[in-house]
Amino acid sequence: MNADKALKMLRALPRVVLGNIRDNPNSKKKQKRGRAQHGGDKHGAGNKGSGQRQNYMRLGYETGNQPFYTRFTYEPYYRGHHLRRQYPPVSLLMIQKLIDTNRIDPSQPIDLATLCTTGLFDIRPDSRHFGVQLTDEGADIFKAKVNIEVQHASELVIASIEKNGGVITTAYYDPFSLWALVNPTRWFQKGAPIPERAIPPQDAAKYYLDAKNRGYIADPEQISLERLALAQKYGYELPRIEEDPDAEMLLMRKDPKQVFYGLHPGWVISLKDRAIIKKSV
Repeated sequence: MNADKALKMLRALPRVVLGNIRDNPNSKKKQKRGRAQHGGDKHGAGNKGSGQRQNYMRLGYETGNQPFYTRFTYEPYYRGHHLRRQYPPVSLLMIQKLIDTNRIDPSQPIDLATLCTTGLFDIRPDSRHFGVQLTDEGADIFKAKVNIEVQHASELVIASIEKNGGVITTAYYDPFSLWALVNPTRWFQKGAPIPERAIPPQDAAKYYLDAKNRGYIADPEQISLERLALAQKYGYELPRIEEDPDAEMLLMRKDPKQVFYGLHPGWVISLKDRAIIKKSV
């Protein structure tokens, strides 16, 4: 029976030709990794020179020649570009999605700590990040009533928030305060006191003093006038915050030196003991 099965299988198989001949498994040894006659004993580090010590050249270095980025005329636009403050964008559409998916509670003030706690935003003060800018993507579908604090916002973004009865504030944070704000849990676990927010530098103070930008150090009376002027410009009726049921939440604002809502500079937060150690006067 076994012989019959073998003959039957042979009748179904193709004829042995050069095209279907294969070597036996593991009959050939794989070629070693490496260069030429060394056969892998250099481990990819070459034979001579700094390459064998893995002393790789820095980015932009051209072995002594004049680098590419210095061969052409200097553009004044790029002067000090590595020192400019960066504001990663966050859209109104993203904020609305986070509210709809219960990742953000609109009944509480929203600031940079609230956004970073969601785990969806990566703010790095060591990469010249100074907060976020709120963009107008999704302005036509934004329906939430929020009290939000960002670092930069356009006129259309401000109008979209205030049209729904919300409040927006633009505020500056120095890099030391940002380290505490972007990751409050890590800051509190260190046992370090809450830092005091520094005043904005001279080139940024003009933006945050302007009521049109809803700056946090602008005159409140001028902000009220600008709110009314913006409503007239975009043709919507400005809701009265004082008569809103959530007026207490909407009117909450931080002190110019404050980093967290309800927590003052100098206080120490103990997560282990669930205690707040206040600064002695």
